[in-house]
Amino acid sequence: MKLADIYKAFQGDIEFIEAELERTLSAKHPVLKEASTGLLKAGGKRIRPVLVLLAGKFGDYQLDRLKHIAVTLELIHMGSLVHDDVIDNAPLRRGRETVMSRWDNRVAMYTGDYIFGHAIETTKAFSDKRVHTIISDVMNQICRGEIEQIRDQYNWDQGLRIYLRRIKRKTALLIAVSCQLGAIVSGATDELQKNLYYFAYFLGMSYQIMDDILDFVGTNEQLGKPAGGDLRQGNVTLPALYAIEHTPGFKQRLEKSLTKESSLEMDMEPLLNEVRTSGGIEYAQAMSDRYLHKANTLLMGFPDIDAKRHLIEVASYIGRRKY
Repeated sequence: MKLADIYKAFQGDIEFIEAELERTLSAKHPVLKEASTGLLKAGGKRIRPVLVLLAGKFGDYQLDRLKHIAVTLELIHMGSLVHDDVIDNAPLRRGRETVMSRWDNRVAMYTGDYIFGHAIETTKAFSDKRVHTIISDVMNQICRGEIEQIRDQYNWDQGLRIYLRRIKRKTALLIAVSCQLGAIVSGATDELQKNLYYFAYFLGMSYQIMDDILDFVGTNEQLGKPAGGDLRQGNVTLPALYAIEHTPGFKQRLEKSLTKESSLEMDMEPLLNEVRTSGGIEYAQAMSDRYLHKANTLLMGFPDIDAKRHLIEVASYIGRRKY
């Protein structure tokens, strides 16, 4: 099943959110407008807005209120992607030139900041201090995750704890608060707010681990960019972490082969094959499955409404992104 099939039941609301995103990113400056809307038009799974809407179904569902949360969180995600591409010196995103590649780092950083600014502005629709506190905290955590990624590039001595903390900050927390805030602004019970948060947190951890697996084994069509980008950019993800710990000499080969100066032109296939044959893919898949199982276990206790079934389908989609 594709996400488009899951979204059919509330396609009109998704299209409404999409129009709100485009309206929000409208800018008078032509470069800023083109740069900020380019990523939007490149598409995306819109996991975060969808989770906001589905969580809202567990309370008093009002699209005019939920749209502000959905737009805010997707803008935070988009802004972080623009900054990530600068950090990673990435030429492609979803098969298209990145802002950094098409213009330069300065335009990209200002574009990311512009998108973040609109994300903050959108939250003025809410007087509830919890909403502002949660959003400001998650933005802080995302930025800390970006800083950690810069600090740890080409550091082959990382451990599992560092990796899990980084993907929590860079991915899982924003997905978690998508469900939490959707439930809060819809007036769902405190227990549901908490359980939706943890459901989406576990889902987000599984989602990012699967992304990290696909970077080693996915096709160009799946990834929208060549495989092995994380390793080339010195980012140690879970499959590589396993290979470093379990393949004799692999860490030394990484230290010798991959540096900021040497990695751009080198053939990555031998190093990628070492990761693929190390058992790292299977190890990461098992960890992703454990997080997904935790998410599904929480789901079983949710009220039996259509939104619950849609959340099950979203979780199933994430678990099925096999290689």
